[in-house]
Amino acid sequence: MAATQRRGRRIMMTPAELDAFLSERRTCRVATVGRDGRPHAGALWFVWDGRSLWLYSLVRSRRWADLRGDARIAVVVDDGREYGELRGVELSGTAERVGEVPRRGGPCAELDAPEALFAAKYFGAAAMPHDGRHAWLRLTPETTVSWDFRKLAAPGRG
Repeated sequence: MAATQRRGRRIMMTPAELDAFLSERRTCRVATVGRDGRPHAGALWFVWDGRSLWLYSLVRSRRWADLRGDARIAVVVDDGREYGELRGVELSGTAERVGEVPRRGGPCAELDAPEALFAAKYFGAAAMPHDGRHAWLRLTPETTVSWDFRKLAAPGRG
């Protein structure tokens, strides 16, 4: 991940914590900007492969239209109810389309791993079901910022 987090080092996640957190969470919020300059944010399922965030998006969506005009994207994955429980990650960079648009299940070696992760995580299946309405976006973050406020209350910290 290219950029280093400067502020909030006390509460930032370690690489292992970040991998575990992104692997276990189920929903992210994706922010894009339209050609008219208006921002858009929406929830989406995802998988993390240890290097990139893979988003399975409807191709007939505002998100997809926005990214055709401006591929910059920011994604937030977070958790917690009370202040001392808050934790999360913001990843930003450029979204890349990978594979068929829309995805119908044709051979694409680059999608083998994310599709296996996605099928297991969301469908409890070994193979990815394709509906011909979604396609893959890959975000290999240029900037990653993380926080885990539970570390503020941890004994021996301070």
